[in-house]
Amino acid sequence: MEDKEFVKKFEKKVENTIDKFKLITAKDRILVAVSGGKDSTVILHLLHKHFRNVEAITINAYIGGYSRKNLENIKGFCKKNCIKLHEVSFRKEFGRSLCYIRDMLRAKNVNLKSCAICGILKRYLLNKKALELKATKLATGHNLDDEAQSFMINLIRYNLDASARLGPSNGAVKDKKFVPRIKPLYLTLEKDVERYSKIMNFPVVYERCPCSTDAYRRFIGGLMNELEKKNPEIKLNIVNFFLKKMEGLKKEFERDTIGYCKSCHQPAKSEQCRTCQILSYLK
Repeated sequence: MEDKEFVKKFEKKVENTIDKFKLITAKDRILVAVSGGKDSTVILHLLHKHFRNVEAITINAYIGGYSRKNLENIKGFCKKNCIKLHEVSFRKEFGRSLCYIRDMLRAKNVNLKSCAICGILKRYLLNKKALELKATKLATGHNLDDEAQSFMINLIRYNLDASARLGPSNGAVKDKKFVPRIKPLYLTLEKDVERYSKIMNFPVVYERCPCSTDAYRRFIGGLMNELEKKNPEIKLNIVNFFLKKMEGLKKEFERDTIGYCKSCHQPAKSEQCRTCQILSYLK
């Protein structure tokens, strides 16, 4: 397929995904979570192109040169395209970098992997800052590969509660302190996102995060890529299966009320949210 035709089809698929799942309305104030990687840069470009009231937010975890280059890229991209960018820092918010937090936890026999720690802390900050900025939607760059991997990981672990929180828009719990998350790349393969990004010549680091080498998701992703060689539709089939079960899962795990963390007062399933639990070990 020629590049021009591919770009047109790619953009139409994302547009159809937004329409199919009713992800965005004309009144929405959209905050796009950007890392400087291909997925988030692509979705920021497309949402800024087609919608009003679009801003970006990036979180610096201070992972050496990797974070520095990504921050440089996304700042340049936003400046060039006149997109307001909000910068958030692990060091400013938590007093430490991701690697320092991980090492301190290990010293106290709390053996969480870097990706788990990073995910918990970033989700916390994204929701907190989206509330402060009065965003009505928080858009992320999760693609079809990400969603198929997440569902399979939850299936292997029999974590139905976590699966209930998946989907093109978030979860089984609705609360005034949760900003709804949307995934416009939900039905788009990662390899297609990368191709689009390269055609558009976006300033992007295509290498994976150096802290993710031991991530279980990498293993599952590699396994699915091997299976894809024999069954090209495998990722889409997994996601379509989940979509058929999604409403049932959401109803099963839906809660009318939700608790709040006694420390930070953000939504939490227990007395203390996972972010405050992590931070308590650092004191």
